[in-house]
Amino acid sequence: MASDPGTVRRYSRATRWFHALTYLTVLVLLGTGWWLVAGREGQPSAAARLTGVADTSLHRYAGWVLTALAAGAVTLGLRATRTFVRESLRYDHGDLRWFARWPGALVTGRFARHEGHFDPGQRVANLLMVGLFTALIGSGIGLMLVAGGLWFVWLQRVHRWATYLITPVVIGHIVIAAGLPPGYRGVARAMHLGGRLPLRVAERVWPGWLEQQRGVHHDS
Repeated sequence: MASDPGTVRRYSRATRWFHALTYLTVLVLLGTGWWLVAGREGQPSAAARLTGVADTSLHRYAGWVLTALAAGAVTLGLRATRTFVRESLRYDHGDLRWFARWPGALVTGRFARHEGHFDPGQRVANLLMVGLFTALIGSGIGLMLVAGGLWFVWLQRVHRWATYLITPVVIGHIVIAAGLPPGYRGVARAMHLGGRLPLRVAERVWPGWLEQQRGVHHDS
């Protein structure tokens, strides 16, 4: 629990920094990627003009940074990665009820109860992002190693389709994590502004996790 009795710390400082580096890298990666998909390789984007680096190079550098972050997560941050995977693969009997009430809860904030660190929607989004980012990283490295031929064509298709699919997932994640829907108001503090989440927000969005922090056990 946080020192302020009205808040709780959801993520450690190391996790918040890792998250910040990851989403900044992803924004550069997707921004330059869509710029290139749109056929504007010969027209420098705002990022290219600002940095003096071509969009193709920016995209490649961002890809390597994302690769390094992923490698760091599964080596230096192995314990946190294990927890992330375990919680993302979790399934409880009340999860379907949570999904059924989710559309209305976006506005009202009256989410069905769930257990665990992530809500059921977060778990699905986590698995989608991990799978699609793995496809992006793998196909991106492959495209730099293969000069042409059938493999290049297939890797390019995988890379392009992974980009198409990951974009709405990332946008949805940003919208919800920023607390833009009324039901998620206040959740942005979990990753920003010191990482201290108001208790009333934690009780509304992550009740099972909060009870674990308090040492309260609940039968799901």
